[in-house]
Amino acid sequence: MAPPAQICHANNGDSPNAVAAIRVVAKETPPPPPHRACSLLDADEFRRHGHQVIDLISDYYANMGSYPVHPSVTPGFLRDRLPAEAPFRPERDAFAAALRDVRDHILPGLTHWQSPRHFAHFPASSSAAGALGEALAAGINVVPFTWAASPAATELEMVVTDWLGKALHLPETLLFCGGGGGTLLGTSCEAILCALVAAREKKLAEIGGKRIGDLVVYCSDQTHFAFRKAARIAGIHRDNCREIPTRRDREFALSAVDLTAAMKGDVDAGLVPLLVCATIGSTQTTAVDPVSEICAVAAAHGAWVHVDAAYAGSALVCPELGHLADGVESADSFSMNAHKWLLANTDCCALWVRRPALLVAALGTEQEYILKAAAAEGHDVVDYKDWSVTLTRRFRALKLWLVLRCHGIEGLREHVRAHVNMAASFERMVRADERFEVAARRQFALVCFRLRSPEKLGGEKTANEINRRLLEEVNATSSGPYMSSAKVGDVYMLRCAIGSTLTEERHITEAWKVVQDRAADILGKLKSTR
Repeated sequence: MAPPAQICHANNGDSPNAVAAIRVVAKETPPPPPHRACSLLDADEFRRHGHQVIDLISDYYANMGSYPVHPSVTPGFLRDRLPAEAPFRPERDAFAAALRDVRDHILPGLTHWQSPRHFAHFPASSSAAGALGEALAAGINVVPFTWAASPAATELEMVVTDWLGKALHLPETLLFCGGGGGTLLGTSCEAILCALVAAREKKLAEIGGKRIGDLVVYCSDQTHFAFRKAARIAGIHRDNCREIPTRRDREFALSAVDLTAAMKGDVDAGLVPLLVCATIGSTQTTAVDPVSEICAVAAAHGAWVHVDAAYAGSALVCPELGHLADGVESADSFSMNAHKWLLANTDCCALWVRRPALLVAALGTEQEYILKAAAAEGHDVVDYKDWSVTLTRRFRALKLWLVLRCHGIEGLREHVRAHVNMAASFERMVRADERFEVAARRQFALVCFRLRSPEKLGGEKTANEINRRLLEEVNATSSGPYMSSAKVGDVYMLRCAIGSTLTEERHITEAWKVVQDRAADILGKLKSTR
């Protein structure tokens, strides 16, 4: 049967012949394809495929130990195994076939961040609640860019950011309950950019938009490069990003004295201090900047202070580590990644601001009629599209809410403390071996260490080369572990970052044994060649 629209347009009602012609057209026009909307979200098929996915993930975690942490592959390996073009029509039982490719081709080519032997970079922690919360959010698939677009999603985000803020012992001034507020973004890079844009707009409203070229931002040489990238995106001249050198004898923390001198020099030169990024837990060594002192220096120039606690912010859930955030009550914004160490699965960055109105003034949009809801009239609702760079956003609050519900604050504390204790154990093993030294103070669950260079070889350059070789050989071990490196103050060191949900004490002991064995081999070869 031809579509009604075709009949309507062909039949002008002038003669019987016209009707006959319509019928011929109707017979000769091929029928439309069956409507597939129902099959695209068929509940029974979803249930069957969902069980297959859960089984694959469960098997993956159960057999994690059989995978090398870091794959031995060369560029192009996967492209050579997969077809050059997508299938025109799906094969029989396409979903099961695709999962077989995941198992046979994709998983073996991944770096397994959830491996208990993954000690590189920082952790990307997982939990059943976090993974299933992610699946739940994907299945519901709402787009909560305004309160009207998904009221419960917006309000759950407000509730859960206050929950998390209280769990981290943040000051009430950063929470909704105290006049501030929080939001969930993808990464700390986004959080830093949002803070920079809010600070920029506030300052330009005071001094005039034409002076954007005079704005200066400050950080230490240990601040994550995401800050410099965000500054460029925000329109800050490359030459106006001050990286203040740190020193080993000050544990690589930003010096308030040096910051004061840098700001004074810029003001004397006619420039305008805009923002200081203080770090709690720097990427290379987990250095902690003196937030209270930095806020005092910045306040003298009306500069915004953003605290980047991407990794170490999770540790603030433990009261015994709360002193590391002293002074946060004076900061303008604070961000941390719950997906790094707090079981929330990637991605889940929380940003809190003391004055949300400044964020909205910088990032808000003129609200179209289609975005409004009668129920919101007369109420001071939060539209999260005005709190971030993007309009479309994910329902991350559901995942984080589920993690907090299922583990509780005490469960999160136990998770963090277990890794801190393992790191302390690894540190003791390093100190007990006179061939090694701890290269930077351990404050959380990262141990920075290095092999001492034999005195007769002499020179820091030689020591760095020996440790670079040590890392290569450790990571080349098929059974793991997988570590990373840092170079701070011209000192090359190995980083053992403990934080995988699956890591146990035995994995720490096994990792140290590999390090010792590789070191013995390297030193033995050096001795034989001298």
